[in-house]
Amino acid sequence: MAQYIEFVTNHWDLFAALAIILFMLMGSNFSSRLRGYSQVEPVDAVRIYNHEDAVILDVRDDKEYEEGHILDSLHIPLGKLGERLSELANMREKAIIVSCRSGHRSATACARLRKEGFETVYNLKGGVLAWQNAGLPLQKKKRAKGKKR
Repeated sequence: MAQYIEFVTNHWDLFAALAIILFMLMGSNFSSRLRGYSQVEPVDAVRIYNHEDAVILDVRDDKEYEEGHILDSLHIPLGKLGERLSELANMREKAIIVSCRSGHRSATACARLRKEGFETVYNLKGGVLAWQNAGLPLQKKKRAKGKKR
C-alpha cells in the first residue's frame, strides 16, 4: 500500500490524467440516463419497435433521408423539430427511437423530446451507420417518374 501512495505522490500528474479519463468515460455512459433517455443498440431497437409498438424518428436532413432510411421511420429534420412537434403530439405515451447518421444529432432530439414531455425516448446508438453495420436493411425513397438525378 505504501508503494501505491508513493507512486501517486511521485507521479501525481499521471494519476490526475487517469482520474480525468475515468471520469469522462463514466460521464458519457451516465449522461444520457441523467437526461432521461437511453442509448439503444440497433438490434435492441428492432425488438423495441416490434414489441412496444415504437415510433422511429429520423432527424437527418432531406438528402440523407432519401439516400436510405429505416423502414416506416417518420422524418423530421432536427432543425424543424420544434415547429413540427405537433405531428408527434399523439405519440407521447409511445416509445420513440430517434436516429440520425451517427447518433449525435439524435441525442439532441432526444433531450428536446424529453423536455417536451415524451415519456420513453431512445437514442439509436451509432445511428443509421450502426444500423447498416448490423446488417439491417434501409429503404430508399423512390424518385418520381420522369425525374432525372
